Amino acid sequence: MKDFRSLRIVFMGTPEFAVASLDALVKAGCTIVGVITAPDKPAGRGLQLQQSAVKKYAVENNLTVLQPEKLKDPAFLESLKNLQADVQVVVAFRMLPEMVWNMPPMGTINLHGSLLPRYRGAAPINWAVINGEKETGVTTFKLQHEIDTGNILLQESFPIGENDSAGDIHDKMKMIGAELLVKTIRGLAENTLAESPQPADDIIHAPKIHTDTCRINWSMPVDKVYNLIRGLSPYPGAFCILNEKMFKIYKASKEPGLPALPEGEYETDGKTFLRFACTDGWLHALEIQLEGKKKMTITEFLRGYRFS
Repeated sequence: MKDFRSLRIVFMGTPEFAVASLDALVKAGCTIVGVITAPDKPAGRGLQLQQSAVKKYAVENNLTVLQPEKLKDPAFLESLKNLQADVQVVVAFRMLPEMVWNMPPMGTINLHGSLLPRYRGAAPINWAVINGEKETGVTTFKLQHEIDTGNILLQESFPIGENDSAGDIHDKMKMIGAELLVKTIRGLAENTLAESPQPADDIIHAPKIHTDTCRINWSMPVDKVYNLIRGLSPYPGAFCILNEKMFKIYKASKEPGLPALPEGEYETDGKTFLRFACTDGWLHALEIQLEGKKKMTITEFLRGYRFS
């Protein structure tokens, strides 16, 4: 049994979601010997190099940072080996080659945004909301060859509210996941965790979100359209075509009743509401973005829009 704070940890992550986990480990007194994150990328009008959210945090907290272009690069592998990690932690990073995940003696731990084996893949939060799930959670597991298939260490579930968006779940999950990760590292150090293989049944996949996924099919029941909008908000956004322009809907409400209009047709008073006909009800657009314009409320949009 070791004091979990003495474990040498290499942390791998890139977006803001991963910062909560890194911060939790730092605040718990863990020994972070290195942080691996994506290379700086040009962004914005001036194409200035932008650091990842994880790099910004690491630099502010005087942590060693490595930013490999290629994870099989011999120079990177040598630098990683020299960090002499006992365990590696991965949160929202890219796929690792075996030579990386198998390097430390205690292996590599991944934090995943679902209750595995449900929602394996790149977009677990989005698909759980799109599919109308009432519950989701986080899983820590040991990395192995096939993506998101390794032995489970710990899980924690929490409810998905009827009006929660993917963004709401993301924000809850990053905090719950950060706490679970600290608990996992402590359990590994104290040798109190038993690995358990993932069940072979109940597997659901959560592939990357593509443009086709985001296009609203108004011939679906209003609940399904509503869930699609929630599951793609705030990014990348569900959309339809309004007068030949992309019209994204980020927030909506449902109204029961059988519309007299064909599916996909809309009604508006030009001031306060814009609603679209579905098979079994109306979908009211509440927060939208018309192609080429900024995000706005429906009343702001209607104030300045002229329907053809």
